[in-house]
Amino acid sequence: MAGKKRLKKRQLAVIDDMFSGELDEQSVLAKHKVSRDVYNKWLANDSFAEEFDRRIASAHRQSAALIARYAPLAAAKLVQLTESENQETARKACLDIISFPKIAAKEAERPDKTKKDSDTQAEQLSEVTVSRLLAALAEAEQ
Repeated sequence: MAGKKRLKKRQLAVIDDMFSGELDEQSVLAKHKVSRDVYNKWLANDSFAEEFDRRIASAHRQSAALIARYAPLAAAKLVQLTESENQETARKACLDIISFPKIAAKEAERPDKTKKDSDTQAEQLSEVTVSRLLAALAEAEQ
């Protein structure tokens, strides 16, 4: 961090509160008695902006990890919902499951992702799942 200015305690406190999720931006600034002009100057400061961007990236990684952790549970729940007595619920669950491979494919196309053998297995599994779901839908309509 040679050549970079260290952030002041007040700047760090503002960033901490911005990412705590308890207050909106204006409330954080009011709490720390920071004017909009001062805050805008901080945002133009490389050290402040880099720390702010680092926190944003960290929040995105945490969100992605949380979603990944609960994805199997959500998928299992959707599969359960395909057998719902309510036809509309079952239909929507099937559509969500069918659209999942499209969403996963878009995610896999991101430049920071690399395609692995497990991706091919996931696509095959999705095709099998889609076939089963379509069969279940056809059976439910009879």
